[in-house]
Amino acid sequence: MDGIKSAFARAKRESRPALVTYTTAGYPTIASTSQTLLAMEAGGADIIELGTPFTDPIADGPTIQSANTISLQNGTTTRDCLQIVRDARKEGLRAPVLLMGYYNPLLAYGEERMLQDAKEAGVNGFIMVDLPPEEAVRFRGHCTNYGLSYVPLIAPATSEKRMKLLCSIADSFIYVVSRMGVTGATGALSSGLPELLEKVHKFSKGVPAAVGFGVSTREHFVEVGNVAEGVVIGSQIINTLKNAPEGQGPNAVEEYCYSITQRRNAKVSVNGHANGHANGESNGTNGHSNGETNGTSGTAVNGHAISTDANPKGDGSGWINKSNGEAPKEISAEDPTEKPASESDPSNGVVHVDAVVKEPSGPNIVDQLENLNTDEPDPELMPQRFGEFGGQYVPESLMDCLSELEKGFESARNDPKFWEEFRSFYPYMSRPSSLHKSDRLTDYVRQSCPKGKGANIYLKREDLNHTGSHKINNAMGQVLLARRLGKTAIIAETGAGQHGVATATVCARFGMKCTIFMGAEDVRRQALNVFRIKLLGASVVAVEAGTRTLRDAVNEAMRSWVTLLADTHYIIGSAIGPHPFPTIVRTFQSVIGQETKEQMKEITGRLPDAVVACVGGGSNAAGMFASFADDKSVKLLGVEAGGDGIETSRHSATLSGGKPGVLHGVRTYILQNAEGQITDTHSVSAGLDYPGVGPELSGWKDSERAKFIAATDAEAFIGFKLLSELEGIIPALETAHAVFGAMELAKTMEDHENIVINLSGRGDKDVQSVAEELPVIGPKIGWDLRF
Repeated sequence: MDGIKSAFARAKRESRPALVTYTTAGYPTIASTSQTLLAMEAGGADIIELGTPFTDPIADGPTIQSANTISLQNGTTTRDCLQIVRDARKEGLRAPVLLMGYYNPLLAYGEERMLQDAKEAGVNGFIMVDLPPEEAVRFRGHCTNYGLSYVPLIAPATSEKRMKLLCSIADSFIYVVSRMGVTGATGALSSGLPELLEKVHKFSKGVPAAVGFGVSTREHFVEVGNVAEGVVIGSQIINTLKNAPEGQGPNAVEEYCYSITQRRNAKVSVNGHANGHANGESNGTNGHSNGETNGTSGTAVNGHAISTDANPKGDGSGWINKSNGEAPKEISAEDPTEKPASESDPSNGVVHVDAVVKEPSGPNIVDQLENLNTDEPDPELMPQRFGEFGGQYVPESLMDCLSELEKGFESARNDPKFWEEFRSFYPYMSRPSSLHKSDRLTDYVRQSCPKGKGANIYLKREDLNHTGSHKINNAMGQVLLARRLGKTAIIAETGAGQHGVATATVCARFGMKCTIFMGAEDVRRQALNVFRIKLLGASVVAVEAGTRTLRDAVNEAMRSWVTLLADTHYIIGSAIGPHPFPTIVRTFQSVIGQETKEQMKEITGRLPDAVVACVGGGSNAAGMFASFADDKSVKLLGVEAGGDGIETSRHSATLSGGKPGVLHGVRTYILQNAEGQITDTHSVSAGLDYPGVGPELSGWKDSERAKFIAATDAEAFIGFKLLSELEGIIPALETAHAVFGAMELAKTMEDHENIVINLSGRGDKDVQSVAEELPVIGPKIGWDLRF
């Protein structure tokens, strides 16, 4: 950390601000990054931030995230990041280097190992943007033991109490996040920055502050430098690398940095000279505050609702034409009144959505930095955890909103009138849902069991709810909560489309604006639900980024939410995300388990011996299991998506095949590689195609209160086939996993024991997917529906 202190001291002696520059390791190539670091220093940079890429950031702006994506495509690992620093040091780099990134890759690498290797490589410290306070304090202590700096971050929304704590533990400098409003050619400081820095300087007692601002020109640099000891520039560095001729990136970066500082460091520069002048200035934005506030920037929104011109037959054929039995191949945001699907692609049609996200969008990372570092944890600020799982691994911009949400939810949960209002909508929701014995399925299981074996199987019929799944429970509860908080708009993510349909439904009921984010792959395989969502008056945004599934829909929904906090509530669909979302979702879904308890007592006179639910993110499992968690006589069995088998890489069985990590703001079990990067998932069911799981389920796994198994795609098809043929009930493919798991469990139990399956959704939405997969899966299970 002494090198960082010296850099600021030198700048102070020279009566100038220190320039802090940022670039992403491995962009545009791994081999060129060390030269970029040298070029920054040659052009006058005093301190360098080296970004460590992560597959699933929830806060990066489009420029930085695009660089991360390319870096990961290049195969950049944590070891590569450290080697880049080693190489630059060998070639003469003297500027202090800070590694900046998300926690999960560091967690996967190992904290102690990282500190040792970073020290050896020549790293000077860390900036971790998503650590919650209690873990940040611990990590800061470890950094100090190795002589490394841990840089705290302060944003305009940071409370004065927290600001004092952050300033008191700063050992080299404080990263202050703010914005610049540009008026004319020179730009103007945001009105609150001088006051913010005055507080920082007062509480820190002289520790330097570096401001991330949206600085891109010499004039901006000088103006910000009048009130701060350091100025951060990042995404303009990335843009410079992007726009440079091949092989000329480092030279272009050096000249850009010189255009900002008007100075060169004494060492020989990359292009061979130590002095000179660079003319011209570049316009752009700082890699840590790009000023974008539209969560769907870069998308084309057509703004049109359903048109009868696009549906001339009145049967939806103008929207989705499947004359050859295949799923639609295209996604379009064009006006369907001008180009209906039946005309644009007579063979397969298109799925019309309201917007398509092709590139990462949303606000930048430094506008959303996590609330870090409290020496004495404040119980009011400590997020709820389930054992080691849970927490709030989120950017600072979400903290106030999460706090508001938690307080609002606690108030509602303890208000009898709120629950009276919730129950008043039971007739609309079709609650209570029925529960009955599955006689023929029970008999089928017993045919393959020894005498006395084969438990009775009961079905909790959440598929009979309004909208066809359990999702209406959470959607109704959260929309009532949003109205209580004064929100007027709703956003949500969806995988299989059931949560999207349920959210659009309640928004239609209450007249609230609704936007649903959905992975482009899920849009294609759940085209019917896309149409249903739009029919209900909501907008659909297709996410083309990443794997184009539920995981990417969650990423984009979170990025959008942070720009719309004032009037928008995010109805997260599963028991995932930062606290209090998992608790909120479980609370509204627990009506399933509560009713099951009462109904089984009425039917059998006692509690069930086991309850079974499918597990993706975990909303229906948490809703069923929570009411039985303290009833030790009741077995809890969760059935995950085994895909092609958990011994392969093509599955979504997070609890069966994953390990603890951090994803989407929560510590839980996740599917990741050795580098801590989130791996691609696969499931025949869109609703289970997710690489994480709710933290409460992770806690139940580790405490062994619940058991989790995986059913393959083929096994899920067996469950789908048998429930359809034996009971006349077509289940959702997600639910079909639970059906198969319950059948296997029943074979191990006595014939006087009882199992309840949470039949979480109906299968109308999956009929087309089943038809498409049957040629491959059908022969494996002896199922042939050809005429």
